[in-house]
Amino acid sequence: MSQQRWFAAGEDCLLGASRIDACERIKLSTHVDKIRPHSEKGTPALLEMKGVSKRFGATEALSNVDLLVEAGSVHALIGENGAGKSTLMKILSGALSPDEGKIFLDGTPFQGQNPANARQEGVAMIYQELTLAPDLNVVDNICLGREFNRLGVVSKVQQRKIVKEVLGQLGCGHLNLACPVGEFSVAEQQLIEIARALAYDARMIVFDEPTSSLTQQDAQNLFDIIDGLKSRNIGIVYISHFLEEIRRVADCYTVLRDGKRVGGGQLEGITEKEIIHLMVGRHVEQLFPKHDHPIGEGVLDLKSISGDTIPRQVSFELRKGEVLGFAGLVGAGRTELLRVIYGLDPIASGRLKIADSWRSSTSPQRSIRSGLAMVSEDRKMEGLAQEQSIGENITYSRIGAYSRFGFLNLSKRREAVDSWIRKIEIKTLSQDDPIDSLSGGNQQKVAIARVLHQEADIYLLDEPTRGIDVGTKSEIYRIIDQLAAAGKSIIVVSSYLPELMQVCDRIAVMSRGLLRDVRDVEQWTQNEVMVQAVSTEQRFK
Repeated sequence: MSQQRWFAAGEDCLLGASRIDACERIKLSTHVDKIRPHSEKGTPALLEMKGVSKRFGATEALSNVDLLVEAGSVHALIGENGAGKSTLMKILSGALSPDEGKIFLDGTPFQGQNPANARQEGVAMIYQELTLAPDLNVVDNICLGREFNRLGVVSKVQQRKIVKEVLGQLGCGHLNLACPVGEFSVAEQQLIEIARALAYDARMIVFDEPTSSLTQQDAQNLFDIIDGLKSRNIGIVYISHFLEEIRRVADCYTVLRDGKRVGGGQLEGITEKEIIHLMVGRHVEQLFPKHDHPIGEGVLDLKSISGDTIPRQVSFELRKGEVLGFAGLVGAGRTELLRVIYGLDPIASGRLKIADSWRSSTSPQRSIRSGLAMVSEDRKMEGLAQEQSIGENITYSRIGAYSRFGFLNLSKRREAVDSWIRKIEIKTLSQDDPIDSLSGGNQQKVAIARVLHQEADIYLLDEPTRGIDVGTKSEIYRIIDQLAAAGKSIIVVSSYLPELMQVCDRIAVMSRGLLRDVRDVEQWTQNEVMVQAVSTEQRFK
């Protein structure tokens, strides 16, 4: 594709994201509309997938699934973890081939033999786990696979010019183009990924859980960008477990359950309860189950705890049977606080008391022996052993339960693991499957199963429902409620305020490494939480 067409397509699409009339900035509307015509009555939809089926051995991942997406619209793809959403999108993107079914793009038969071919045809994926090359700079990432060249010689100057213009329309023209993208924030990396999609002249963009690692402000910025993409007739498939988020961005929806299409249509006129019923096949009457439970004496006490950089001088007490939530913006120090408590990061100053024992240093091994369990925010890098089996991951932190005279009772361990797979509803063929063969949501279920299997007294849960469907979220909330009723103590870090407001007994708010305030949940409103989260006043004492 010529430089002019490449730049024109990306420029005009991004102007919409900035809410600026394209005609005022550059006269490309007629050209782009010819590339991406509006879907009018009697004309083909931008994307049509008909009767798509896919099997993996004995498992039927997809069965006769239909999906239709109009140009200039956002189509929400909804379903539980393992429902088939990712498989369907991998088929669209060329990563998998369907066993049956047909795909049409602008009315023309389409089959992405591989992801590179699909991108050339205008289909782009923005994955939850971003697919940038972290050691390459911004220009090389955006132009990767579509380098601008003359007579076989790459023109770095021309590429920089194009990339700078495109990023400028996304509001991030200030980025250092020579900097490795691994040094940017998640939100900035996501914008770079979107710019790369537009550089490939994308007509169809799939967003897979795009806000799972974004702040509320970054998420709102993303929604504005999606509005701009819609205005330029780009078709969008949007995958998310946040139904209020889907309401904000999407026009239509399709629900998958167990690999089958079970419903779909216009979002207007359908309730969230009806969507959840379609997703899980049953009515979820109480999304946030919570029962009265007694709160006893303190079981974890922090006195002026500081890490190497953050947290700073944090003091609080966690009580027996209590669910204590931690709110704050990304980078506020919530994750770092849990890491210091658990011993993943060192204590720079201060001390903490666990099981009536004061200490100024600790380690994960010592924490486990003291009755602490932790679900890490980053399950891929440190929360789970990706190449090890489901069974091994669930039992690693309490393997002694199956050991006698140095030998493992494997049959006893298999029975226990199968029990947890059923309880947490992990979708897998076998407990011997490696973790990296599971969807992100099912990996999170394994992480939850591991800490429950550990039978700890204090649970540190860092974003425990990130990337998990509504039905499973409700199950995890029920588990937290049962743990508290059994006298266990739980700290929940979450960026989803409705979750904290409904699940917790008290909420603590952190900002810039400091603990701002701790109150009973009834004393907070979501607005007051956000005020404290951006506060620069003196910390809570």
